[in-house]
Amino acid sequence: MNSVQYLLDLAIILFSAKVFSVAGKKLGIPEVVGEILAGLVVGSAVLGVVKETEFLSITANIGVIMLMFEAGLGTNLQELRKSGLKATLIACAGVIVPLIMGTILFMTFYGFDAPGSERFMKGVFLGTILSATSVSITVAALKELGRLSETVGTTIVSAAIIDDVLGIILLTVVTGLSGGGESESVLSVLLKVGVFFAGAVVTGYVIYKAMSWFDNLYLHHRRIPIISLCYCFLLAYVAETYFEIADITGAYVAGVVLCNIADSEYVERRVDISSYMFFAPIFFAGIGLKTSFGAMDARLLVFSICFVVIGLASKVIGCGGCAKLLGFNAGDSLKVGTGMMTRGEVALITAQKGLTLGLLTADYFTAVILLILVSSVVTPMLLKKQYLAS
Repeated sequence: MNSVQYLLDLAIILFSAKVFSVAGKKLGIPEVVGEILAGLVVGSAVLGVVKETEFLSITANIGVIMLMFEAGLGTNLQELRKSGLKATLIACAGVIVPLIMGTILFMTFYGFDAPGSERFMKGVFLGTILSATSVSITVAALKELGRLSETVGTTIVSAAIIDDVLGIILLTVVTGLSGGGESESVLSVLLKVGVFFAGAVVTGYVIYKAMSWFDNLYLHHRRIPIISLCYCFLLAYVAETYFEIADITGAYVAGVVLCNIADSEYVERRVDISSYMFFAPIFFAGIGLKTSFGAMDARLLVFSICFVVIGLASKVIGCGGCAKLLGFNAGDSLKVGTGMMTRGEVALITAQKGLTLGLLTADYFTAVILLILVSSVVTPMLLKKQYLAS
């Protein structure tokens, strides 16, 4: 491979992402959808001019980390406190309902079996994949609409972060029950999660005080966003490496810690420049690059379509239904359910774990990728329509 091939790949991705996002905007489609479609067109699914590489994957991961850091910076702490309990309950419903519906879907296609059997555990694992939520695309759509810091937006982001933690615990339980030898105990996972958030609160208070003092000395100086971004990357690294919590969770927490410093909006604007111009388009186009339909046959196609429908519906039923029970009106409940529909890197990681343990075959990756692609395209469009209608 040409040692500078990545430069051509970047040129093609950034140019096509911009063309598709502008075209999408003119058609009333959210820009992120256009960027995802750009990746689909230039990737192996259509033209095949750009291949997914480690460099592009790492760059895309930086993009989603920066996006979640911006979401944290834009958080309204008062709204976050108000939505804390509700977000937790919504997240629980958003895990339980997809888990049950995904298990039933698998056994409907491949036969019902007794709890604990290999077939039953495969169904449960498929439900585990459906329980994952990826909020990054929803965050981008809400930012574009100017609704991220409102009650519904804060509830969605908070619930998705909690969903991430619950997903880790659920994955640990399922892999343990299925005989995954390297899996940790549930108690160990819970302990890690608890220590991370306790540590984030304590150290976060110290960081907040230090940054507030530093901010007063150098108000609107470029060193403030640089140091803030360093803190974001550090906390993302610590979360993933030492606590096995998604790096995007660490990035979001870093943003929340800094959301009340005097220069939080200035930091968000500065970070958004790099994110908007370079990292975010690569992340969104990367979803399209992962998509391939080479292994699709008739039975897998039908299963994949049902998998996508159940995947979308289960989040709306679970999260939206729970939001309605918690006092949200019908429109806002539907927005919460819709905002939780997106799947991404967590679903891929879970699927990869299932492949390692023999709970899934590679064919099912097609269904998972299809769900990620469809949910990534449909969610921003539905959210925009719902907000315009309200």
